[in-house]
Amino acid sequence: MPEFDTSHVKNIVLLGHAGSGKTTLAECMLFEAGIISRRGSIAERTTTGDYHELEQERGNSIFSKLLHTKWRGYKINVIDTPGYDDFVGEVISALRVADTGVMLLNAMMGVEVGTDIIWDYTEQFKTPMIFAVNKLDDDNADFDKTVKESKAHFGNKVVVVQYPRQVGAGFHEIIDVLRMTMYKFKDAGGKPEKLPIPDEEKAKADELHKELIEAIASNDESLMEKYFDKGELDEDEMKNGLKKAMIAHDLFPLFCLSAERNMGSGRLMGFIDNVCPSANEMAPQTTKSGDKLTCDANGPACIFIYKTISEPHVGELSFFKVYSGTVKIGMELENEGTGVTEKISQLFLVEGNKRTSIHELVAGDIGATLKLKNTHVNNTLHARGKNYELPPIEFPPHNMTVAIETLKKGEEEKLSQAMHQLREEDPTLLVEVSTELKQTLIHCQGDMHLAVAKWKIEHQHKLEVKFIKPKIAYRETIRKMAEANYRHKKQSGGSGQFGEVYMRIEPWHEGMAEPTDLNIRARDVHDLEWGGKLVFYNCIVGGAIDTRFLPSILKGVMEKMHNGPLTGSYARDIRVSVYDGKMHPVDSNDISFKIAGLQAFRQAFQQADPQILEPIYHVDVLCPDDLTGAVMGDLQSRRAIVEGIDSEGHFQKILAKVPLAEMDGYSSSLRSITQGRAKFKMNFFAYVALPFDLQRKLIDDYSKTEKEEFV
Repeated sequence: MPEFDTSHVKNIVLLGHAGSGKTTLAECMLFEAGIISRRGSIAERTTTGDYHELEQERGNSIFSKLLHTKWRGYKINVIDTPGYDDFVGEVISALRVADTGVMLLNAMMGVEVGTDIIWDYTEQFKTPMIFAVNKLDDDNADFDKTVKESKAHFGNKVVVVQYPRQVGAGFHEIIDVLRMTMYKFKDAGGKPEKLPIPDEEKAKADELHKELIEAIASNDESLMEKYFDKGELDEDEMKNGLKKAMIAHDLFPLFCLSAERNMGSGRLMGFIDNVCPSANEMAPQTTKSGDKLTCDANGPACIFIYKTISEPHVGELSFFKVYSGTVKIGMELENEGTGVTEKISQLFLVEGNKRTSIHELVAGDIGATLKLKNTHVNNTLHARGKNYELPPIEFPPHNMTVAIETLKKGEEEKLSQAMHQLREEDPTLLVEVSTELKQTLIHCQGDMHLAVAKWKIEHQHKLEVKFIKPKIAYRETIRKMAEANYRHKKQSGGSGQFGEVYMRIEPWHEGMAEPTDLNIRARDVHDLEWGGKLVFYNCIVGGAIDTRFLPSILKGVMEKMHNGPLTGSYARDIRVSVYDGKMHPVDSNDISFKIAGLQAFRQAFQQADPQILEPIYHVDVLCPDDLTGAVMGDLQSRRAIVEGIDSEGHFQKILAKVPLAEMDGYSSSLRSITQGRAKFKMNFFAYVALPFDLQRKLIDDYSKTEKEEFV
């Protein structure tokens, strides 16, 4: 029998901006539950969560960690997440399997940019949330300001359950307005003394208690009736009301902490096991086919893989949540995505880098297993005969791209294998072998994300690599009509080559009128894989060119559009009309007309006022009000067009359109300008004409390269 049934398993995720104290709180929770005998510290590199060499080196969390505690008859699975936006994939995957989020707020800083960004994801998942104001023992702590900012950002759904009697170095008393009790801690923290609320705090506590009751009752009609009848709700009624409101994402209780001094963690854990929902109290999962999957230990087995890591000498460790049934060692489950049957040979409870073997896990629990051969993040495994497939985690688009090269020749295959492994562990890191740019590209979330990838490649895969600035995927087009003809003639004994093509090219746009001076015999529209169109007309009259040679002419045109005349970039949005030519009864063939078509197109392109287009991106920057000027100045130095500024709480969102060519190094620059207090995201907008001086430079640089290559 499992030690805990589904109703007694709680899954929480610790969230918050970098430096808010998540890892320290996790350490307190393990210590209070007796899982560890001594609290580790980040400064001493001894925490259970941040065990990875790179995390200890950098002094902050990079990867999400699965931990667990046992508290008063309940098992609490704790997922500690990193606070930097570069590692947002770790946060999203943890939110996918958690049943409650604990958002830590730094009492010195209030609601920070990272908090706002993470909050958007909690809204998407509708995760029940708790706020915990941490670092109340710091001299610069401001509880009232933090609460005010929380309500400004997240609405009046934030309700105070606890407040500190004093903040700063003297912080050691917390007044709980749910239990109407004061907790007094010793200097070393730990278990507090429970005392009556002092007379001088009675009025404030009563007012907050009333606000809490009214907030709870307003979300439950039956409780509202009891409140009207009695003028009060008892503690159990308040807890039940809070649970329902949290599940509905209607109330977010707020608690007090000093994780560093271990004050308040025990009460928070008590609230988690008493009030926060178990997985079977949440709405059933909906499969991709629309079926409801109830969290029932007696149902058919179904697990979802939310994370994988590769460990030396161990192999690939897959982390999963049991959404239905009971998973046992030796069980065979089908992968709905691949159709492969996987055998569960081992099951583990996980405590950072410590693994404890177990025999089974019930619905609602989270654990890990080894050596699933064909199973990856976002895969669903289920009992045979079922077809359950749970919706995948949707990861955000990338914000940064670099090109990667090995320092030693001949290691490209090893690099490919290393990148495949990195991608398996981190779905927000994308690898692209670009045939257009002739570079291997890494798409990631920012410079810190990139630094972690580089560390893994060098330390785990023993490869020396360098990152270089990626080339820009420009496009070429034309702005006016032009005509050209080209005769290809080659005689080398025996059959020769002959083909002559007369061609008109024009800039194409949706809805343009058909040519009136040409006899259109056929029209083909080609959607180009790199965007835009090629519209190809056969306007040949009198059999000047046999119809069978038209595909060869098109092939020549398309080949030149793959390698545009100006810079070798792809060409787009052009209408081509072939209206005359000549052929030879013996020497004309496909290759002749392909060459003639290519050269006629090239010549006409150069005469048609050619234009280079550059990719422009929407860039949204979220930053504190006092840094808006500096951020805007930096954007404008990058040829940005600032379109406006919106307010989001006490942050400013700067909206701009920026050329991709100017975004190189932006992640590092923004972090430097704002000391890490700003975040950005970018999305492709459109291709826009490049300024003339920059176009001239690109063409000159390309012509030099082409000449060098020709020589």
